[in-house]
Amino acid sequence: MENIRLQKFLANAGICSRRKAEEYILEGRVKVNGVIIYELGMKINPAIDEIICDGKVVKLDNNKVYILLNKPIGYVTTVKEQFGRPAVTDLLKGIKEQVLPVGRLDMYTSGAIILTNDGDFIYKVTHPKYEVEKTYQVTVRGIVNNDEIERLKNGVKIDNYISAKAKVKILKIDKTKNVSRIQITIHEGKNREVRKMCKAIDKKVIALHRSKIESIDVKDLALGEWRYLNKEEVLGLKDKKVL
Repeated sequence: MENIRLQKFLANAGICSRRKAEEYILEGRVKVNGVIIYELGMKINPAIDEIICDGKVVKLDNNKVYILLNKPIGYVTTVKEQFGRPAVTDLLKGIKEQVLPVGRLDMYTSGAIILTNDGDFIYKVTHPKYEVEKTYQVTVRGIVNNDEIERLKNGVKIDNYISAKAKVKILKIDKTKNVSRIQITIHEGKNREVRKMCKAIDKKVIALHRSKIESIDVKDLALGEWRYLNKEEVLGLKDKKVL
């Protein structure tokens, strides 16, 4: 087995994302052959080196699994939850592999989320350079007009940046209830981006559901249900090219 970077090994073992693994190393939480490692860039050989993270020996799981979950509201997408709130992994009954969420959905957003123990897959799907599309169904307070839709399409100011161009369309307008339902497709996936985009056009989000990741949707899954991704779905995401 060839040498690989320590943070990549931790990600491939399903311990955490590659970025989080870098934090663990800098915090002195990882040992290689009994020595605490504080610097990034070290390469290890998984076949002969002993890797310990937070006091536990880490080994690669060669059985890679890819799970699509229709997340209900009220669940967080972190593995270790400091406040004791229910996590999406609690819904995966019968899964013996240690899997991680691919990206995040906030506690009050429902819908499609993938979980896996394949660190390379997580990197590919979450890194902005691959522009993996996520589609959201958004219900907002107020009546959305065409000018506001065009603003969302072309990018709006959020915090200290302009959102990337998005695909946006109106699904339904209910003037009686003073609500609009729109569909937004983005590929950046920054923290609470869709909510902030709607706030930028003075519309408050009252319901948010991620319906699709690329072409993979959750329309046949009830909230809280999950299924394995098929081979074609996994390869479709793995084979994404840098745009």
